[in-house]
Amino acid sequence: MTTRVAVMGIIVEKTESAGKLNTLLHEYGDYMIGRMGIPYRKRGINIISVCLDAPQNTISALAGKIGNIDGISVKTSYSNVAYEE
Repeated sequence: MTTRVAVMGIIVEKTESAGKLNTLLHEYGDYMIGRMGIPYRKRGINIISVCLDAPQNTISALAGKIGNIDGISVKTSYSNVAYEE
């Protein structure tokens, strides 16, 4: 299996959607390297970065599911190096 390292930048604008996001992130927890969340109280949003090591289609699937949650935006940046597991 070929995996890639990626970072997802997630912005939560509607806190009521955070539960759905957390459920999804938990489902993909085996692929997570780490996660950091920053509440930006001045703007009323939360900023989350998630580092993953997973097959590209798995990373894309997670990003697509996150992007379909109302009030949440996501962008993904991939490393150029692929790893064989």
